[in-house]
Amino acid sequence: MIVYDRLWAVMKERNISQYKLIKDYQFSFGQLDRLRKNGNISSYTLNRLCEILDCGLEDIAEYRKEKQTHDRVLHRSCVCFSYSFNP
Repeated sequence: MIVYDRLWAVMKERNISQYKLIKDYQFSFGQLDRLRKNGNISSYTLNRLCEILDCGLEDIAEYRKEKQTHDRVLHRSCVCFSYSFNP
């Protein structure tokens, strides 16, 4: 999973607020919301952030391996059958 926790620290260091990204750099609220929720972001958006913040991708994004939960493992290994009974 890609997480953007580092982004917020870099923005603070560079004195660039979310409001400034919206107002001065035409970022949408939706883009910022996806970043806050570690959602899908285009490479174009990541490139723009690196340009604006004068930083590298590793300064704003990080890969973290997802831990498989017991439920996910069970779901992947389950085989579901549908039965029809006629008395």
